[in-house]
Amino acid sequence: MMKFRENEDAVSPVIGVILMVAITVILAAVIAAFVFGMGSNVQTTKTVGVTANLDKDRYLVVTLQGGGDVADLLSLNMTVNGGEEVMINTTTTKFMDRNNLTVGASFNTSKPIESGQHIVVVAHFKDYSQQVVLDKFY
Repeated sequence: MMKFRENEDAVSPVIGVILMVAITVILAAVIAAFVFGMGSNVQTTKTVGVTANLDKDRYLVVTLQGGGDVADLLSLNMTVNGGEEVMINTTTTKFMDRNNLTVGASFNTSKPIESGQHIVVVAHFKDYSQQVVLDKFY
C-alpha cells in the first residue's frame, strides 16, 4: 500500500513573498510622501471665537470672544448670502504688530438681517491664512 504525503512546503514561501512585497510597497509610499512633501501642506487651525446675535432692530452684532490666536488676527470679513465680502474691522496698520481687534470688540452690520440670510464671517491672520469663524443662517 502506498501512502501519499501531503507537500505543504510551498505555502509558507508564497505567503512570505506576498507579505514582503506588501511591506515594500507600503514603505515606498510612506517614503515618497515625505520626499515629495505631501505632509507639509497641512495648515494648522487657528483658535478665534466670535458670537453673533441679532439686536432688537435685527442688526447683526458680531463680538470677538477671544482665543489663542487673537493677537495674530488682522481682520474679520463678512459676507451675506455669498455676496461681496465686507470688512467689518481691520488692524490700523496692515501686517504690523499693532492690533485694534481686542477681545470684547463688537461690530454691527449696516443693514438689518432678514430671515433666511446666510452669514459667513472669515478671520484673516498675519501669516496670510484665513479661516471661517462663523457660518450661520438667520
